[in-house]
Amino acid sequence: MKIVFGCDPNASSMKLKLMDYVKELGHEVEDFGSDDPIYANVAIKVAEAVAAKKYDRGILVCGTGIGVSIAANKVKGAYAACIHDVYQAQRAELSNHANIITMGEQVVGIELAKVMVKEYLSGTFDMNGRSVPKVQRIADYEEEVYA
Repeated sequence: MKIVFGCDPNASSMKLKLMDYVKELGHEVEDFGSDDPIYANVAIKVAEAVAAKKYDRGILVCGTGIGVSIAANKVKGAYAACIHDVYQAQRAELSNHANIITMGEQVVGIELAKVMVKEYLSGTFDMNGRSVPKVQRIADYEEEVYA
């Protein structure tokens, strides 16, 4: 898969470690940066690229993961899940079809972050599962609002 990363300056250390780890897992990675203190700028850039299907998935990191998640979710076609445990990482894709995950360097250690990323990237949304109508309602609303 092609994975795009971004973060604010507070989370560049974690982002770089995660990028190396994702490469070790055999994925292609791209870095959209970490210099801009306005985290929304990189989050929107990553979200736009993922929503346009230039990348399979995105990973965003800031202090808590909350700010980049809010910013990314403003982009039509971007579905960012802020995660902090392994179960959320699994369900982000399996149940919610999230194309971006976000996390906080100040709240998640690097080893847990690696496990969460691995779990997220290994999941595949079940297009016949019980979550389909729930996820579809989100996409339908988005179309109603942005039509």
